Amino acid sequence: MSLIVTVPTINDKAKDFDRLFQLWTQVQENTKEVIFDFSQCFFLRQNAVAFLGGLARLIESRGGKVIFDWDTVKNHVRMNLKQNGFMYAFNSGEEPWQGNSIPYREDRYQDIDGLTHYLAEQWLGKDWVHISDLLRSVIVSTAWEIYANAFEHGRTEIGVFSCGQHYPNLGELKLSVVDFGVGIPQNVRDFQKNPNLPADQALQWAFQKGTTTRGGRVTGGIGLDYLKQFVHINKGKLQILSNDGCATIDKQQEVYEKRPSFFGGTLVNITLLCDESYYALELEPDDEPLF
Repeated sequence: MSLIVTVPTINDKAKDFDRLFQLWTQVQENTKEVIFDFSQCFFLRQNAVAFLGGLARLIESRGGKVIFDWDTVKNHVRMNLKQNGFMYAFNSGEEPWQGNSIPYREDRYQDIDGLTHYLAEQWLGKDWVHISDLLRSVIVSTAWEIYANAFEHGRTEIGVFSCGQHYPNLGELKLSVVDFGVGIPQNVRDFQKNPNLPADQALQWAFQKGTTTRGGRVTGGIGLDYLKQFVHINKGKLQILSNDGCATIDKQQEVYEKRPSFFGGTLVNITLLCDESYYALELEPDDEPLF
């Protein structure tokens, strides 16, 4: 029996992430065939594109069949899904092209060269954000930590999914990274041997400088710590949602909270401003970047 999943309009406010996670909840049963219907969808941000791609691969990994009902997709939504390569990834035959999209990407395994090229050239390298080469390397190193943690400790069996978008009218550059593993809070609970640790507290611990559940390099050093500073100083925004926890960091505050919806994996949403007058370069570290 087929399950029809209606995809709503998705932006990147708190309620929009709840809507995405409700889609994940809908397909938790052993469904043989899932049909995604877009008739109620008038806009999809990059977080939704990355999430839907991962959700489709999750269903397939469980032996299910996924059908995207392309006939229900509004023309302007279809154009974006063509441009960023989402439709091509799901056998629509539509070749992607260069535009304001950072391409939809699936990584089943760690591909350091491929991902660093994606981050440095396709995300930060199109002159949408004017920053020094050194600062670009620091941001790429930071973003790489998100992927590395997903592969090394997220316990994701289907990989990591990414998509981004340049919004010229808003002067914003966004990137979303999603994995369908166990989630940061669960990983921290296991590491601390504290099964009752609330998700918001687990996320707060993960963001402290010097804390890590990984061996070797310290995740909180050149990774999340620099990203937090960069977001604060340059008026960007960082959202990380995992299990029922949410971390939101922007120019004014750093908030850790519990959310009413639950998602078993981790979704990271990064927003950078494209106005170069905001960019502060005093962030640049003395240490050499990782890449």
